[in-house]
Amino acid sequence: MSHGKQFTLYTHKSGPNGWKVAYVLEELGLTYESIYLDFQSGEHKAAAYTKYNPNGRIPAIIDHKNGDFTLWESDAIILYLVDKYDPEHTISAAADADKYLQLQWLFFQASGQGPYFGQAAWFSLFHPEKIPSAQERYKNEILRVFSVLEEVLSKREWLVGDKPTVADISFIPWNNFAISGLLPGVELAEKYPALLAWHGKLTSRPAVKKVAEIQAEVKKQ
Repeated sequence: MSHGKQFTLYTHKSGPNGWKVAYVLEELGLTYESIYLDFQSGEHKAAAYTKYNPNGRIPAIIDHKNGDFTLWESDAIILYLVDKYDPEHTISAAADADKYLQLQWLFFQASGQGPYFGQAAWFSLFHPEKIPSAQERYKNEILRVFSVLEEVLSKREWLVGDKPTVADISFIPWNNFAISGLLPGVELAEKYPALLAWHGKLTSRPAVKKVAEIQAEVKKQ
């Protein structure tokens, strides 16, 4: 493989966690090549990939300008990228206290948002049997997470400090998924106005819009 670009990003055309890493790479102006693994054929479980990520999930990155350093788990990747390549803290917290708040929100995203939103998507869209109790449980978890975010964002513009950081950016892909189809019958604008305003500002960022365009194109392929 030619390493004309600094990073190789192993990802998936639809998987939200890979797109969140792409947002950060774009925000920081880092060059990368995306390799979209085919889940249907099991590429994410094959030895050619699990040598990089033994968990057999996406994403994973290789930093070719740092000795082919390899890392998996999306929020760990995000922290690596800003720690190493955002010295001016354009999208990351600078103050010590804010760094821990940023970490707090990244942990909440990784533990409270991603898994529950993923299960909501699975039981609503992909599970071979319709299990109403499971659908209801995970829909309620989305609403719980949305309520946490709404409570905070009704009092402040961004999750950490006075600017958007990776703490905010990390929530975009799964929120996209939930807002676009996992909450039928829920009046989002009425219940979560601050969250929707925040999400709209994030998705209007040039780097995020660029990645959204790339995502739309690769989904056609």
